[in-house]
Amino acid sequence: MAAAMSNPIAAIILAAGKGTRMKSDLHKVLHPIAGRPMLLHLMASFSALPPAKTVVVVGDKRDQVEAAVAGTGALVAVQDPQLGTAHAALQAKDALAGFDGVVLVCFGDCPMLTAETIRRLCAPLETGALVAVLGFRPRDTAAYGRIIADADGNVSKMVEHKDASPEERAVDLCNSGVIVAAAHDMWRLLEAVGNDNAAGEYYLPDVATGAIAEGQRVAVVETDAAEVAGINSRAELAAAEAQWQAFKREEAMAGGVSLRAPETVWFSWDTELGRDVTIEPNVFFGPGVTVADNVTIRANSHIEGASIGAGCEVGPFARLRPGTVLGEKAKIGNFVETKKAVLGEGAKANHLTYLGDVTVGAAANIGAGTITCNYDGYFKYRTEIGERAFIGSNSALVAPVRIGADAIVAAGSAVTRDVADGELRLVRGEQLVKPGWADRFHDAMRKKKAAEKK
Repeated sequence: MAAAMSNPIAAIILAAGKGTRMKSDLHKVLHPIAGRPMLLHLMASFSALPPAKTVVVVGDKRDQVEAAVAGTGALVAVQDPQLGTAHAALQAKDALAGFDGVVLVCFGDCPMLTAETIRRLCAPLETGALVAVLGFRPRDTAAYGRIIADADGNVSKMVEHKDASPEERAVDLCNSGVIVAAAHDMWRLLEAVGNDNAAGEYYLPDVATGAIAEGQRVAVVETDAAEVAGINSRAELAAAEAQWQAFKREEAMAGGVSLRAPETVWFSWDTELGRDVTIEPNVFFGPGVTVADNVTIRANSHIEGASIGAGCEVGPFARLRPGTVLGEKAKIGNFVETKKAVLGEGAKANHLTYLGDVTVGAAANIGAGTITCNYDGYFKYRTEIGERAFIGSNSALVAPVRIGADAIVAAGSAVTRDVADGELRLVRGEQLVKPGWADRFHDAMRKKKAAEKK
């Protein structure tokens, strides 16, 4: 990590565009990567700087973006009408009134941009550059604007693809659109940008062009293309998700996690994993999951909003929903679903069970087919199961109900009243036995069937 910057920085994040290629009622920058809106990924990355102020420039679907950044401390500026990227950046001027530091302008649909890259981008400002731009070298230069620079990174020209000569188009150093300058320089250069172009818009790269025209030094800093790839379509969103997941898998394995089939495991942005965790194929983590050391998560499990204690075993084919807390060495087996379920140390539900709104004591055993009946159509109710209790298979525990410590619920029971500590509760209808009845039934049916065939 580079040393701390000597000047404060303010970030302007442009998020006013319509994002029509997404074909969505959701604003483009709010589409999630690993369960988190791409805009919030970017803002979280910048928290490592951290910016003295962050301004998000909104326009289309502004109410969605404003709601997403509420509580983050970010300020909001409105671009209306939308007259181009330079015009959008200029709308943040009032929000940053009195700020005397470095101003960064970037885009809300580039969530992979890192604080370290921003530090590197700002470094030339401390050695005489008036403006610094972020460049990259994509495999396909497509219609990107080009940066014409010397070997020392001094920019002589910024040119849009459509205006570039064949020689300039042969240059593979492209403009990401990310730019920094001191606040007083940024504002005057933005205000000087014109719209004498085919679209009649005010373009952000003209900030650098204006500085070059003044005879000022403009520097380019390069980064990897994947870091500044904009997300404008569903296909690009999927590619960004794949990129993020690949990074997270590598990070997990480097931290002591065994992934049996890495490409089949999907993490959330906030998944926390301990050491010596083993994850089998086809496991999905939603938001809010923490996994302690020495845990095994078996194949085809779906986990969200859950805390898994050390030494636990989960799955295969388990679903842990929000509010699940597993104590040390607890076990959730195949085809078990939990929701707001707290299991004590060593408690087990090995198969075919629903545990909702329940507390299960240490070392309790929940038999196959057990259901906590927690909902009456209007309200949810809790079930409490004591330590070392044994719940027989195919039992229904109708909440609110308490099963005491060391109690036994016989298989097939529907329990509607509390069970005391150490008590056996057996709730079954009396078995009716009719000797020979089945034989007589089979004989009668066979004769009837034979008669119908004649």
